[in-house]
Amino acid sequence: MARQFPVPHSIRTASDCHNIEDFRTLAHRRLPFPVFHYIDGAGDDELTRARNTAAYADVDLVPNVLAGVEQIDSSVTVMGRKTNLPLILSPTALQRLFHWQGERAVARVAERHNLWFGISSLSSVSIEEIGANYSGPKMLQYYFHRDRGLNAALVERARAAKFDAITLTVDTIVSGNRERCKRTKFKTPPEFTPASFLSYAMKPAWALNFLFREKFSLPNLDTHVAEGSSSSISIQDYFDKMLDPDMDWKAVEQLRNDWGGTFCLKGVMSVGDAQRAAEIGCDAIMISNHGGRQLDGSRAPFDQLEEIVDAVGDRMEVICDGGVRRGTHVLKALATGAKAASGGRLYLYALAAAGEEGVERAVTILEQEIRRGMRLMGVKTVGELNREMLRKR
Repeated sequence: MARQFPVPHSIRTASDCHNIEDFRTLAHRRLPFPVFHYIDGAGDDELTRARNTAAYADVDLVPNVLAGVEQIDSSVTVMGRKTNLPLILSPTALQRLFHWQGERAVARVAERHNLWFGISSLSSVSIEEIGANYSGPKMLQYYFHRDRGLNAALVERARAAKFDAITLTVDTIVSGNRERCKRTKFKTPPEFTPASFLSYAMKPAWALNFLFREKFSLPNLDTHVAEGSSSSISIQDYFDKMLDPDMDWKAVEQLRNDWGGTFCLKGVMSVGDAQRAAEIGCDAIMISNHGGRQLDGSRAPFDQLEEIVDAVGDRMEVICDGGVRRGTHVLKALATGAKAASGGRLYLYALAAAGEEGVERAVTILEQEIRRGMRLMGVKTVGELNREMLRKR
């Protein structure tokens, strides 16, 4: 749906942003276009990316009134940790490319709000630094590499850093067809070629921070591979070259046993896969299509949520990942049966737009929307949300 208010040109600072779409507008203004389109883009025709958010509009909320809701409790226990909101800041890669504060900014905001957040295997801040400096609940998004030594090292580093969970991403055995990245020739770290120079030079604040602050690297990987740190590569080529397309349920079960702690699968979309995850002892699954960046034409997580909850919700926690832009989206997911909702772009736009200040404001806005929505729905706890409060169009 096209924006009508406010006029996008009036959005110049984080304080001008009143929703996630506003932060997207500001990020577009501040980032070089190859970097923006890496965040914003998706696979093929980007139908699934659009559907991830649009799915929430197909279900209406039916509120109750006169419920005495001055005092409400928006907390929830997810994967063994009590958090202030039923919201998870999904792990995403390369964050210091989007803003020099990167994962550190997101970690600080998550810690202040007592939220789950995650860093990627391809994060631009190390597992050890996050573990040493941030006490909030944290997960490592684990990519299963061809290099078995790297795989083992990631587990041991997460254990030593006292991470609360490993979340294995299972939908990236090959890269999706991200045509925006092909057109802009986005690579990590960025290559400053004659063809790309102008796009970076037009955003001097970003360029100066990238060039003169801490050198960009992928410290969770660079002990084993050069790609992505000292050797520039596209994300599509990285996935196709480095990740193991032979990953199967046996490998998942072995990783779950090797880790021995709280274990989540991210990228489950079918009932059959959800049931298999429950059978091998996963603690949680994230229903996710990688933000529409992998298989275009797949369903939205919210569209799949009800049948997966009905199949396995009594055996494991089900998290609805992707497309969240409003607090009411979180409430709809919880009313359907999700334990929590999660997303990446919902804070990446804000990080790119204004660093830690932007992430803080975005999370605060979502918190206000969730708590306001609870009161307007007539519930005092998130556990009171149920399917009787939903109607499909």
